Amino acid sequence: MKVIIVFVTLVAFGALVNGDKDATVVRSELNNIGVDGYNYAYETSNGISAEEQGQLQNAGTDNEAIQVRGQFNYVGADGNTYTVTYTADENGFKPQGAHLPQQ
Repeated sequence: MKVIIVFVTLVAFGALVNGDKDATVVRSELNNIGVDGYNYAYETSNGISAEEQGQLQNAGTDNEAIQVRGQFNYVGADGNTYTVTYTADENGFKPQGAHLPQQ
């Protein structure tokens, strides 16, 4: 849940910095919210979009954890669309994108 809050905050801040204060939500889906997982997706009129799925792994054990997979797109100040795919699990947040440094 913390990852979602941080992500939404970053996207919202990015939209304000880029002067996209008049952007509107053109698609919003929130499905399958339960104890075993969730998924959501949204898209805004200024080219921002995101999708994420989370599933509970090892339910009821000492190794219980949420495994998250997702991606988001945004239009940078240079006019290019950037895509970030990511996973987040007990091993941390792992983003990937053509514009991100490789590890």
